[in-house]
Amino acid sequence: MITSLCLYTSQMAAFQRDPKLPPNVVVILVDDLGQRDVEPYGSTFYETPNISKLAKEGALFTDAYSACPVCSPTRAAVLTGRYPQRSKITDYLGAVSDPTQWTRNTKNLPATTATQLELSETTIAEVVKAQGYKTFFAGKWHLGGSEFLPTDQGFDLNMGGSERGGPYSGGKYFSPYDNPALPDGPDGEQIDNRLGKETAKFIRDNHEKPFFALCSTYGVHTPLMAKPALLEKYRAKRKQLGLSPIFVRDGFRDVRQNQDSPVYAGMVEAVDETVGLILDELKSSNLERDTVVIFTSDNGGLSSSEGSPTSNVPLRGGKGWMYEGGIRVPMIVRWPVVAKAGSKIKTPVASIDIFPTIQAISKASRKSAPSDGIDLKAVLASRRPASRDLFWAYPHYGNQGGEPTAAIRSGNWKLIEFEEDGRFELYDLSKDISERNDLVAKEPKVVASLKARLAAWRKSVGAIRTSKNSNYDPSKPNARYAPKG
Repeated sequence: MITSLCLYTSQMAAFQRDPKLPPNVVVILVDDLGQRDVEPYGSTFYETPNISKLAKEGALFTDAYSACPVCSPTRAAVLTGRYPQRSKITDYLGAVSDPTQWTRNTKNLPATTATQLELSETTIAEVVKAQGYKTFFAGKWHLGGSEFLPTDQGFDLNMGGSERGGPYSGGKYFSPYDNPALPDGPDGEQIDNRLGKETAKFIRDNHEKPFFALCSTYGVHTPLMAKPALLEKYRAKRKQLGLSPIFVRDGFRDVRQNQDSPVYAGMVEAVDETVGLILDELKSSNLERDTVVIFTSDNGGLSSSEGSPTSNVPLRGGKGWMYEGGIRVPMIVRWPVVAKAGSKIKTPVASIDIFPTIQAISKASRKSAPSDGIDLKAVLASRRPASRDLFWAYPHYGNQGGEPTAAIRSGNWKLIEFEEDGRFELYDLSKDISERNDLVAKEPKVVASLKARLAAWRKSVGAIRTSKNSNYDPSKPNARYAPKG
């Protein structure tokens, strides 16, 4: 056994990949991970040594954004490179998709949203597969069920991807999983660690050809469950630091202001362990210099509902909100030769940029599948791209207290439109990252310009608005309201 292992290790060390092949790509997409939830972005409670290592070896984007403040729309954007409004997936799958079925007491009715990513959409897996790449998906899919699964959208292999938005059956985060696309492991095995092992195995089995792997963790989404040893570790750390929860009221919700949850910390570290499994395999397979690694999240951290386990401070709000806490996410790219190790890049980037970046890496023509994003290679190589605006539209009421909103970021300016009453808020993010100083009244020319551009974008992508709810009863509690803690 030891002799065989030594022989395998020796063979891997001696392996030299054909330099003519395009780089491999590994994308690690974490669920609900806030930008401030990892050490490279300032977390002082959660421990993420592997993500920190990735940041030291790659480039960290300070102003990276998800395409939406909730999951499924961002996942569609990652796969297609297009704003979610184009695929009509504008809310998480499983939400009320038909406004005529809406029963919550809100001022407006949410817009209609699609119930799966249609097969007519071109995914990045399909693009790179046509270029000779082997393709692999692991983890949370949440873009459709039977006939709309990863293997129907360009992935050769699928481990764990289904229509489910989280690990809600079986042992949940621990085996047995009761997941139709993931065989059970030993009792107590943690699902994200398992996804890391499966991704590592795929890398090991396909080291001689170009590959694309998308590892989409189930963590750190609810249900809140941590490995017992990690839970105890962070309980002790919390006690040693003398921490206790801090909340402030923001509109209809209490929003957490500090990171001190032992269970959430354990979930973050489990995700970090998964990242480590993948990075270790790339190193063991002698593929570090031949593989681009992209690490990011699908939306901001959960800070105002479902246990409110984390804080995005100094960012305002969290998952489900159009403030920075809901849409600003971590993004780290390790691309040897191209990205300067340890660099921090302030250029605003977004989920829609992952597709065209991988498209270019695979040497596929941009014309093969037009997208809304930009190739990040120039940004990573310290060449400034042409300035552009970023846009969002979320015509829904999530579960976290947010409301139907749209937004534009242009330079340091950010304008938010609130659909219930048609009002706007304007912030200068270079001076007010916490979005507390509304400048609408002081900057009418800026507001007028951004309103016009936001309206033009809405029209160009076919963004659907909410409509007034004739059944709204102001004498009853607003569905966005949650009692003070």
